[in-house]
This record gives sequence, structure tokens and C-alpha cells, in this order.
Amino acid sequence: MQIKRTDIYPITDFDRRIRSHAPMERKASRRGSILNISPDDSWEARDKRDGIELGNRYRTQFPVRVYRNKKESSIVLEALSVNVSNTGIIVEISNLDAEKEFELQKPFFLRFFLPPGDLPEGYDSAVDVEAKVARVFRDGEEGQLFVAFMFDKKLSNFLGEKRWRYFEMLAIFTLFITFVFIGQIKTNSVFYFFFDPWMYLYGLCAVTFLVSRYFFAAFYWNTEPVLLSPEKNESSETGYKYDYAPPVSIVISCFNEEEWIIKTIRNCLDQYYPPESLEVIVVDDGSTDNSPAIIQAFCDQVRDIVGDSLVFLPQKENKGKREVIAAGVRAAKHDLIVVVDSDSFLTPEAVAHLVQPFKNPKVGAVSGRTEVENKWTNTLTKMQAVRYYIAFRIFKAAEAIFDAVSCLSGPLACYRKSLVLENLDAWLNQRFLWHRATFGDDRSMTNFILSKYRTGYQDKAVCYTMVPSDMKMFMCQQMRWKRSWLRESIRAAKYMWRKEPFAAISFYSGLALPVLAPFVVVRALIFLPIMYGIFPTTFLLGIVLMSLLMSGSYLLLRRSRLWLHGILFCAFYLFILIWQMPVAILTFWKSEWSTRDTAADVAAKQKKAAKKGSELYDDNFQSDAKAS
Repeated sequence: MQIKRTDIYPITDFDRRIRSHAPMERKASRRGSILNISPDDSWEARDKRDGIELGNRYRTQFPVRVYRNKKESSIVLEALSVNVSNTGIIVEISNLDAEKEFELQKPFFLRFFLPPGDLPEGYDSAVDVEAKVARVFRDGEEGQLFVAFMFDKKLSNFLGEKRWRYFEMLAIFTLFITFVFIGQIKTNSVFYFFFDPWMYLYGLCAVTFLVSRYFFAAFYWNTEPVLLSPEKNESSETGYKYDYAPPVSIVISCFNEEEWIIKTIRNCLDQYYPPESLEVIVVDDGSTDNSPAIIQAFCDQVRDIVGDSLVFLPQKENKGKREVIAAGVRAAKHDLIVVVDSDSFLTPEAVAHLVQPFKNPKVGAVSGRTEVENKWTNTLTKMQAVRYYIAFRIFKAAEAIFDAVSCLSGPLACYRKSLVLENLDAWLNQRFLWHRATFGDDRSMTNFILSKYRTGYQDKAVCYTMVPSDMKMFMCQQMRWKRSWLRESIRAAKYMWRKEPFAAISFYSGLALPVLAPFVVVRALIFLPIMYGIFPTTFLLGIVLMSLLMSGSYLLLRRSRLWLHGILFCAFYLFILIWQMPVAILTFWKSEWSTRDTAADVAAKQKKAAKKGSELYDDNFQSDAKAS
């Protein structure tokens, strides 16, 4: 059966158990969870590769060649993969009479290519591994033959010894060359500074700001790790428990997400976290599709398993995302609120990592890391994948060094309930230039909290989100984000000077540079070449080097083929996205989403329709008068 999909992303084979990763009363979980390891084990080794180390299986469909041994060139038979994990693969054998070939524990040699998007990022590669038969079975109406193989060497180990090592060497070389050229160019910039002081001053400030982000991010390394302590259970066996696992309520806001909402709920329930300390609240914002019925059916299906830890609150009419989140917060039983978007999917250890900074009472809220789920769909989503990762792993990590993360990500963030309730009315009724604020809810709530408390970032708390794969939707999203960024940055500018000096300088620099960027680009690429005949070699080379810095860092940290799309994104930003900034500055009070029919969007459409109708009436009136 063919796997048909518009967006390309790894399809996880869900366990039939709703909480397959959750710790049980005994020391081991159903999948050998965190409670089954030693506190001395490396967290980086466990979750560095996006959860595949955690036992996830992925539905696949690619050809597999089966050999009797590594040296033999003749193929025993051709097969088709069914699903793959880090430790094994299940294949469908086309020859139904070949069952006698596969005895248990019999060794074979497998060759196949993992297509991009079938497994987590970095695994798309040619693979040749030895494997043993673990199981032979038949299934389906026609009795199809399936064979499960267990790899002698994990896929992560196989790639770590070959491809990933070469990628790391290439990344280090790229970054070394990039820094050498940046140093050379900036030395020349100082020498020629008085030729065009404003241009060179902007260039020096921009490079200093960007390089400082990478410098500070280098000091960030899982600042608040999950800690474990030994504990004996009823069978006198020693297991491990969390040192810090406070009760948490997860609030999921949903509007017309029938395709993704169940996956989102399942991933929120299926956490490496004590089940009695986890509550999931789903609030539907008057969806017009089948989302409410689908959610209710799922709740009824799992009620005997999860009890009252899963709550569904359907709203009869669309009130907007802020009202939905507010309803979830008011209904929450616990003191920590995790906010999750309805098309975002948590990794099993996301909540455990996300709550750790709250051991410090001065911390008011924490952001997790958001990555792109459908990154392999097209060039646009691949560019977004690089941009998302750098925005979180570099820029938010740099801000986290000073406990001043300026935007707690909407797809995954955790707040103290008391602080949310304290600012709830002001947040719900926020207005700017007499217009009600209907988007930018994450930046807005961040401002309320950051003005008095610390905000953090946990790189190991990961969620994957669906991003626009359509250019029109993407451009509307970016315009909305720029407007909210401008609005909330103006608010934050009133108090950021009271923060740590480096954090304050970085914030004000990060506010001024993007606003001035369009004017600098016009001067460098249009004014100077026309007026003085100067080709902007230095300016363009600087852009290339900044893009190499981003792409090289991505390659070093992710070891992925997508790294070159960071260069494409920088070019896309320079020639397209940057020109949204002047428009956003002139219209940043607008509240339309442009990608969904909020109250503001409906009002804008009605106003436009009324204006169009009035113009049509005037035209008809003038035509009649002329005819008379």
C-alpha cells in the first residue's frame, strides 16, 4: 500500500498503548525509559538524534536488497521495507515461497538507501549492514511474507563512523574559512571607514551582533539537565526517579486541525514523565471542520486508560487563540502550564527537560526548541528548517545565557500559572494604537513576564511543528510575525535597559539592525552603484560569509544535507523578506492573521467588501448620469 502525502515528514508507527513511554510503578517503563538508565549516562548520546534512540519506529517504503553475506555479490532476493528503527527493519518479501530461507538468528547482509523524510534528519543515506533474522511472519488477506531483521550495528553508530564524521570535518573547515574571511573584511572596513562611515558602521555593528550570538551560544550547554536519583521499588530492585518533576498541565489550542490534533494529543500524553503529574487540556476554538468530533471520539476511546488527566473543552464560537489559552489556564489543576500548538508534536522527554529551570523561583517562563516537521517537502520548508534551528539553538541559547529570552515560542513554552493569571486580563484586552492585538500572543505574554522575572530556554525540550509549504501562506505568516515583533519590541524597549548589560545591548541592537536593513540594502545595491559606479563586492561577500556562518553551524550541529539551504535562505531574506519590514512598519497596528478567519480578518474583509460595493455603486451612478 502506497504512503500518499502532500507534506514529507517521518511517519511514526504509534504504539497501540497511549502511554508507551510513560514511567510505570516499577523501575522500567514499557519501552525501557529514562528510569531504566544510570544518572551517569550521557543525555546527549540518548536524544541527540531526534528520538530515534528512544525506540521509535518509522513507516517506510523503499527497496531493500538481501545478500547471504557481505562478500557475495549475488542477491538472495529483493524486498520492500515496512518500518525501520535504529536497531532493525521489517521488510515484505515478494517471493511467498522464500520463507524457508529465513531461519531465526541466521545472518544476512542488507543494502538500502534511506530516503529523505522517512527517518529523522541526518539519516538519509546509503546503508549496508549485517543483520540477523529476528522474526518471520505472515499477514494480510493474501498471507504476505514479512521478515524482521535486527542490525548488528545501530544505524546511528553506522552513520557516526562514516558520513557524520565527514560532515563534522566539512563544517569545521567551512567555519574556519568563514571566520578568516570575516576578519579580513572587517579589517578592511576599518581601513576604509571614513569613505562611507554610515555604511561601514552598520556593517561592523551587524557582524559584531551576529558573531556575538554564536559566541554566547557556544557557552550554552543544557544549562538545566534532568537529574536522576536511585530508588528501590516493591521488588527490592533499584531504579531511578526524577529529582524534580513538578505537576504540569499541558494546554493545547485547536482550530481546524483535524489532520494533526490526535498526533499532538498522543505525544503530549506519551511523555517520559510521571502520569499522575501530567494533565492535558485540549481547547477547541469553534472549529468548522471535524476537529471537535475527532477529539471527543479520541477522549472517549482512551478514557479508561488516562482517566481525568485528559480534558476536552469545546468552545461554541471562535474567540481567538488568546481566549482559548486563557480557558485552558483557568481549567488547569497544576501550577506549571505548558502551552502547545495543535500542529506541534513533543518528543518524549520534552516536558521533563522543559520544567527543570523552574527550580529557581526567579524564573517565570521557559521556551523549548521548535524544529520543522515537514522540512523535506520543498525548498521553502528546507530553508525554514535551517532558519528555525539557528533561531533557537543559536539566538535563543545566546539570550538564555543572560536569562532574558525575548520570545517564548508558541509551539512549546512553559509558564508559572500564577504569573499568567496575574497578567491574563491585560493580555486578553491588549490594544495597540486603539486596535486590539489578536496575534503575537507568545511575544506579548513573554513581555508581561520578562519585565519582572527571568525567562529561559531548554534546548533538549524539543517539539516539531508543521510550517507553511505554500509561498503565499508563508509570506502572510512572516508579515504577521514582523508586525508583532515591532509591536512587542517597542514594549520591551521600555524595560530591557534594566536587564544584564550584554542582554540589553543585544536587544537594542537586534531591534535597530533589522529596521535599518532595507535602507542599507538600497544604498549598497542601488544608490552607490548608480551614483558612484561602485560594485558592492564587500557588501555581497559579507552576506555570503554570514550565510556560510549559519549553514556551517547547522552542518556541525545537525550533520544534515539541508545545510546549504541556509545560504538560500539568506539570499531569499535579502531579496524578498527584507522588503516586508517597511510595510510592517507602516501597518504594524493591523490585527489580521491573513491565514485564518479571526474576528479581525472577518471585519477587514467586510470593510473591503463594503468599500468595493460603494465604489461599484459610484461607478454605476456615474455611468447612468453620463448616459442621461
